[in-house]
Amino acid sequence: QVQLVESGGGSVQPGGSLRLSCAASGFNSPYYAIAWFRQAPGKKREGVVCISSSGSTRHYADSVKGRFTVSRDNAKNMVYLEMNSLKPEDTGVYYCAGAMELLGPDSGTWYQVSEYRYWGQGTQVTVSS
Repeated sequence: QVQLVESGGGSVQPGGSLRLSCAASGFNSPYYAIAWFRQAPGKKREGVVCISSSGSTRHYADSVKGRFTVSRDNAKNMVYLEMNSLKPEDTGVYYCAGAMELLGPDSGTWYQVSEYRYWGQGTQVTVSS
């Protein structure tokens, strides 16, 4: 079955950087999009970034544009989220989510939780001085 496993979370001071990784396995087709969501205590889960199967299409939430970069290495079945200039409001549990592209997310829906069938267990990111 499909598994998504996140790693790389931790604690960092404001202005610092972290790199999250998502290891994907079990997909029966290479055509799957991967998104990163985050959830702060008491708040809804929100879409942060999404990358297409080829890596040619990427979507970013306005709140992270210019600071976060998503990439993927399909040979290793890995997706990465490079987070720079971190702010306290970036704090939360970060989840990796997967969806097959045939009926999957597009530019108008990529940030919706309901678009993704597969989820990882999450990794905590804390930005605090």
